[in-house]
Amino acid sequence: MADRREFPDQPVVGVGGVVIADGRAVLIRRGSEPLKGEWSIPGGTLEVGETLVEGVQRELREETGLEVRVLELIEVFERIFEDAPNSQDIPSGASVSRRPRYHFVIVDYLCEPLGGVPRPGGDVTDLAWVREDELTRYNLTPTATRVLKSAFAMARARAAK
Repeated sequence: MADRREFPDQPVVGVGGVVIADGRAVLIRRGSEPLKGEWSIPGGTLEVGETLVEGVQRELREETGLEVRVLELIEVFERIFEDAPNSQDIPSGASVSRRPRYHFVIVDYLCEPLGGVPRPGGDVTDLAWVREDELTRYNLTPTATRVLKSAFAMARARAAK
């Protein structure tokens, strides 16, 4: 069966959850495209009939083994991965039309853990608890880094109340 996320007819809604506890956030290493093998924020695609909060909770349970409370919205952004045509297949002088291979609108939330045993699940190959000053070690995308830094700032502000 073809992956409905690849070469979509319309953007796909993705949800993510930044889980912060004891000054550390959960990162996962992706086991499938896009970003296969890269460290990222846990999350995935929203299912039909599922609320954003339900989707975040399900994805975090599947990918990290954690039950979470969704606290507040961090950011909404889009990620578009264009299909890179094989240059050997393009006639000399021909114009190239690129079709998005993936097009996600991603909604990331700050979360707190309620229970569960942290472990990689689903298509996740590894899991790590990371302090803010360790983020650069994980070669995250600029967007993931920005979202994580925002989440750490939000968590600090919540703790100061």
